[in-house]
Amino acid sequence: MSIPPLSPELTREILTFLGVGVEEPSVEHLDKLMTAYTEAVPWESFFRIARRARIANTADCPRWPEIFWREAMELGGGGTCFESNYAFFSLLRTLGYDGYLTINNMGETIGCHSAIVIRLDGESWLVDAGLPIFAALPLDPTEVTQRSSRLHRYTVRPVGVNRYQIERDHHPKPIAFTLIDLPIENDAYRQRTTADYGAGGLFLDQAIAVKVIDGQIRRFNSTEQPPHIQAFENGERTDYEITVDVAQAISRQFSMDEDIVRAALETLTD
Repeated sequence: MSIPPLSPELTREILTFLGVGVEEPSVEHLDKLMTAYTEAVPWESFFRIARRARIANTADCPRWPEIFWREAMELGGGGTCFESNYAFFSLLRTLGYDGYLTINNMGETIGCHSAIVIRLDGESWLVDAGLPIFAALPLDPTEVTQRSSRLHRYTVRPVGVNRYQIERDHHPKPIAFTLIDLPIENDAYRQRTTADYGAGGLFLDQAIAVKVIDGQIRRFNSTEQPPHIQAFENGERTDYEITVDVAQAISRQFSMDEDIVRAALETLTD
């Protein structure tokens, strides 16, 4: 897959930002990278909403890896699955990992979720910064596999040729998605990412942020009123109502640039 590598300087900055060193490719290193990523980079739609609002040409909207990582490090940004996994895979490729990107289904919704498959010592591992999945998961076409992370126990269930059902405990929706284990070429993936900023693009109509903070998953969704921040621990949800300026509260909770947070919320109310 012809994804351009990150520059050595940018790679060093990202690893410093994540607090993870350079190692030989391994499952343990993948786990370190994913743990650090979920604590440093939110799953969020604020940045894409704000960018869509200020850029007229859809083709210019996607935040390719250098923009994605710069915004993460300097402004606290993150992304949804297509941009997040593309940026994370670009880092993995630069660090010497072999693999490919996939486009997958969630229930009846076809082609809505991306994920990464990494090949290590003849074995395949699912890596997903765009959900996120909190650990690398083994893919075995002959049997069900399980692996635990600090937040979920995952089950990977073969359900057909090159297809796996990805399941998680401690979640109200235990079936995460159906992995279609087929490589997507770089040009096709970039076209799908660009299309996600067009008509019917996902999460352009709701501002969401999810991040691991102090060992708990924290979440905000602009469609849920009154405004509140959710905290999840062992599958139990607690809601904390926002009683101050919403943009300021979200910015402080998720360490995201307040101006971009405010711009996204204003776009949704225009």
